Amino acid sequence: MTIRVTHTHGEAIAVTAGGTEILRYVYRPDPDPFESRKPYAHPVRTLSGRTVTGYRPNDHRWHKGLQMTASHLSGQNFWGGNCYVHGQGYLRLPERVGSMRHDGFADFTVEDDRLAFTENLTWIENGGEEWAREVRGLTVHSVDEEAGSWALDWSIRLTNTRSEPLVFGSPTTAGREMAGYTGLQWRGPRDFTGGTVFAPDTDADAGKLMGTQGPWLAFTTEHDDVDGHSTLVFAHAPENLDAASPVHESHWFVRSEPFPTVAFSWAFFEEFELPPGESFAYRYRLVIADGAWDRDRVGTHLEGLAW
Repeated sequence: MTIRVTHTHGEAIAVTAGGTEILRYVYRPDPDPFESRKPYAHPVRTLSGRTVTGYRPNDHRWHKGLQMTASHLSGQNFWGGNCYVHGQGYLRLPERVGSMRHDGFADFTVEDDRLAFTENLTWIENGGEEWAREVRGLTVHSVDEEAGSWALDWSIRLTNTRSEPLVFGSPTTAGREMAGYTGLQWRGPRDFTGGTVFAPDTDADAGKLMGTQGPWLAFTTEHDDVDGHSTLVFAHAPENLDAASPVHESHWFVRSEPFPTVAFSWAFFEEFELPPGESFAYRYRLVIADGAWDRDRVGTHLEGLAW
């Protein structure tokens, strides 16, 4: 299926398929620094036009579609919003909230059915010191009208530019049980609340999948306003799950109540350090589909998508 790409220079990249804008990647940050200014993808839509991302919901204004985050990083918050402090709960500490600066695109390739770009970013702590360089890759591909789905690959390679280690953690590593959110995070719209979540080997609810590990996780819901369902599939690249490859093992952070969210958490239960000058890398895939897919359909579809 042919796609159309529109680049509004300095602001956003939009991808359209069959008359539907399926992705808008916004790299001009929103104005409020307390929300951790950084690029994000919203709206994300299915091929039939159903929106599957939420933006600035009233419960967490810093949740913006699909975005790369780091909730606890050497005392700074690259997630946005309140900071968790053990024994005190969540506090408004704007002096801890960092940002990610868009520095430009190193590569930008558009084909009839595929968009791929590489973005350079700098992670900046609240006082203005540059802590890390990121090379981010986004690829839109496998836009399949017959299957009613398309795929988005998102990669990160992060290099520590400080003279001391970067320490990655989460609210759980700081003392809050089962709140290990950090890393690439999706926030769903209201009609995903209470949706169905399943993994390759279980139909357990989101609460039982919280903090587990696996190659993929799927989230499906029935929409408000329109008669229909949508399914999102969150998948790790094979090397993410290879014990000899990633800098730290990943776990799922997933909720369908009281609000819908999924994160590929890279520091759920334990902190890890990135020494000066060293890098880590992860690759992820999202499949955005119309309809209520089941486990067999998800598994078969993922097997047909090469990495």
